[in-house]
Amino acid sequence: MLRFMPVGDSMTIGSTGDHTWRYRLWRHLCATYGGPFTLVGPRETLYDQGSEAPDSYAYADPDFPYGHLAGWGEGWLHMAPLIGDAVRAGRADVLLVSLGLIDLGFYTNAEQTAENARAFITAARATNPRVRAVLLPVIHNIRAATDPAFAEQVAHFNELLAKTVADLDEPGSPLLLASLPPTYDFHTDTYDGTHPNASGEHRMAEAFADALYQGWGLGGPYEEGA
Repeated sequence: MLRFMPVGDSMTIGSTGDHTWRYRLWRHLCATYGGPFTLVGPRETLYDQGSEAPDSYAYADPDFPYGHLAGWGEGWLHMAPLIGDAVRAGRADVLLVSLGLIDLGFYTNAEQTAENARAFITAARATNPRVRAVLLPVIHNIRAATDPAFAEQVAHFNELLAKTVADLDEPGSPLLLASLPPTYDFHTDTYDGTHPNASGEHRMAEAFADALYQGWGLGGPYEEGA
């Protein structure tokens, strides 16, 4: 069984009422991947914002394997020390990583964030030398549109992330850099300028699905209705 581990920040964990891109990707793989697979991770909950929103519709699906390693306000800085144990416990084969926005916004500059990404990959491989990973560049949010210095850091980090993937890619433990969703627009694909709504969840899931299919032949072309 192929074991995928979603890793990310608030855009990945989601909050009460969200489906999450994890669910959208799982539905896609259920329809297109021919072998057994699951999602794994040491965490299983959504983030509770203290609202009266209902539980995620995704979690109402009894078959959805909602394990993940994601946290509201967490980034490469926080996940690098955790990923080794998480890979070991979940026996993860493929990491699906969307991190960086929080780091650049609150904790580290582009160079420091890239170093933490390298530490993350090193720690994952120390546990499973054959682990694979798909890494999504940072998607612009509303702050990037209004804060030129922050937008510059996002662009610089994405360049460094591409270099990191190229430098650390190995035949026995391949890395893929996913493409930014070409039609993603924070005006229409988020509910607050940062966190994805239904269409944004599909766009993020599509980015991972395309990388898996085009890079490794896993799954198939993404269809939003899956």
